[in-house]
Amino acid sequence: MHIVEKMNASEMKRKFRLLRKFNLKDAYQTLSTVIEENGAAFYAYLPGSKEAWIELAGERINPESEEDGIYKFSLPSKNNLKSAMICYSDGSGYIDRKHNPYFYEPPISKEDVDSYISGENSRAYEFMGSHFLKYPECEGAMFTVYAPNAVCASVIGNFNHWQSGSHAMKNMEDSGIWSIFIPDIHEGEIYKYAIKTPSGETLEKSDPYAFKTELRPRTGSVTNAGKFKWTDRDWMKKRSTWNFEKEPIVVYEMHLSSWLREDESLYASYLDIENRLIPYLRENKFNFVEFLPVMEHPLDDSWGYQVVNYYAPTSRHGNPEGFKHLINALHRNNIGVYLDWVPAHFPMDSYGLGLYDGTHLYEYENPKRGIQPDWGTYVFDVGRRHVINFLVSNAVFWIKEFHCDGLRIDAVSSMLYLDYSRNDGEWEPNIYGGHENLESIAFFRELNSHMHRSFPGVVLIAEESTSWPGVTSKVESGGLGFDMKWNMGRMHDTLEYFSYDPVHRKYHQDRITFSFWYSFSEKFILPFSHDEVVYGKGSIFQKMPGDEWQKYANVRLLYSYMFSFPGKKMIFMGDEFATGSEWNFSNGLINNTVLNHSMLGIREVVKDLSEIYRTNDFLARGDFNGGAFQWIDYSDRESSIFSFVRRDQHSDHFLFFIFNCTPVIRRGYRFGVPRAGEWKELFNSDSQYYGGSGVGNEGKAISEQKWWHNLENSIEITLPPLGCLIFEWRPQDEI
Repeated sequence: MHIVEKMNASEMKRKFRLLRKFNLKDAYQTLSTVIEENGAAFYAYLPGSKEAWIELAGERINPESEEDGIYKFSLPSKNNLKSAMICYSDGSGYIDRKHNPYFYEPPISKEDVDSYISGENSRAYEFMGSHFLKYPECEGAMFTVYAPNAVCASVIGNFNHWQSGSHAMKNMEDSGIWSIFIPDIHEGEIYKYAIKTPSGETLEKSDPYAFKTELRPRTGSVTNAGKFKWTDRDWMKKRSTWNFEKEPIVVYEMHLSSWLREDESLYASYLDIENRLIPYLRENKFNFVEFLPVMEHPLDDSWGYQVVNYYAPTSRHGNPEGFKHLINALHRNNIGVYLDWVPAHFPMDSYGLGLYDGTHLYEYENPKRGIQPDWGTYVFDVGRRHVINFLVSNAVFWIKEFHCDGLRIDAVSSMLYLDYSRNDGEWEPNIYGGHENLESIAFFRELNSHMHRSFPGVVLIAEESTSWPGVTSKVESGGLGFDMKWNMGRMHDTLEYFSYDPVHRKYHQDRITFSFWYSFSEKFILPFSHDEVVYGKGSIFQKMPGDEWQKYANVRLLYSYMFSFPGKKMIFMGDEFATGSEWNFSNGLINNTVLNHSMLGIREVVKDLSEIYRTNDFLARGDFNGGAFQWIDYSDRESSIFSFVRRDQHSDHFLFFIFNCTPVIRRGYRFGVPRAGEWKELFNSDSQYYGGSGVGNEGKAISEQKWWHNLENSIEITLPPLGCLIFEWRPQDEI
């Protein structure tokens, strides 16, 4: 309990004038216990009340004085004051009862304050925001917010009729960290912070560290205890020793709010999604799922990429425990979880992070850095320690508290380049005259180093669309320290190549071959992402040329090429069955799509290719190793045919991939092969089972000792139209 000496009348009067103006820097001193000659006294600030009294040990104690909602209570003893209940009414007949929050000093340690201010606290969410506490006399919640430029800060909610100043907070050691313990606050209480700025304006802001929020369009933060019993111990133990470089990773990228949805206004619950998603992922051979941002965002159209509440999973599908339940169930079914994470920018909504205490607290003050023109958003100032605290702690939060297995960092390029999407005169160079954002480089290195030290097995994936060097190189060697990078250049080149009419593909073979020359310069994941099927770009199916049969054949060929190419794999929801229209975020996908025979065939292709990739473990081991790849031929531009081998460097195991990118059947086509013997036809994308024409080689090809493609042995086969063949070598003694 905070106890102060008796104040003289003029000093107390001055402080109450400040209270009435909501200038509450010293609320704890003003409203706490005052020792007097005949006992104790304290003041209560109850704006809007008509009467008030104390209930203590079964007795009613009326105020000694009252002026404009400020009541003085005198008691014969200071003993048991914490048990006193302040009762008050606004005259309507309804009576509020509460313990005095100013009898309880906020239990924040000096170490927490110091580490936050110095920027060395990577788990700031453990004391920032709202947290439930229990004292012998009462239970309640502690609220803590950082607003260093605020004149004063207060918690507002239904519990105080949203009256600014009713629960004024303490500025802890004048650090700008404001805190208060409010007794009798329960689970599910809606609240905000009232921040009074130096200009005299009072801002109503959501809690930057809120664990739960109201469903949009409402914008309040919600108290949440976050109690959940995890049962994914086996998964977490396995993850801690996991080497992602050698493991097959097949990612299903999805938007929670439109994967399973009845209509534009009705969202599926986390449990409903869990019950449908897990068997779907298992059936279709995906071992990872990547959710577009689940952090709370006000605008549906942003798909989650304009985050306001970074510590709260969206309430569109339920409470945070529901999301934990979903992740727990995915882990128990051996499915990993990646989250899209957005540290680059945030929206300008008035209740959010922007101008939080009346100043540019989270964003760059300079508009040439602080505003992202593409999206009309603020840009995080990652050169400030409290911003680094906020973001690194947030990354830790999703990994530690929600057991997520990795983060895909959105819009990395926009952070690395000062001139990103800016014309001359709209940006300023760094201290060396370059366009690199030195603060972002330092931030990424700090983030990645910390996460790798703290969470072995967790991966950090960069969406980086330029040729920035060393994105996935170790920090110690001058890199940024990411684990993987989206291979966006290959994605765009490949989709462009496949969009050409086959008769013209011979002029664009370099779209296929070029990406091989840089395929091992970084550790790549190969995406067909959501960005490629929106804004009039059409679905994967719609991008393909030709009649309906050729379109589906091209999709089968496209996916065969992706699964054969070195790198981890990822496709966006709906691509696995070649949906006929581009993604619409407001419509349900799974429950509103009828699959025809050809679409079912595409899904079977994806399943079988994933099975080949996952069961031939040398393919995953060679994803980042150029020595495990060998061209056979890419010179037949006229026929748009290319071929290569993936090899196991630890044994004599080969898979031979052949692609015929025209609708012409090629009979008697010869390829050199690296080993003599039988080559089993392991996969044919033109199989009738997949909806193809059924052209093939009766399941195998026997090599001849005939020099071809600079190899001593060769096979002669038939190439199906718009088809991929995968052959597996078997030595003669195994035939």
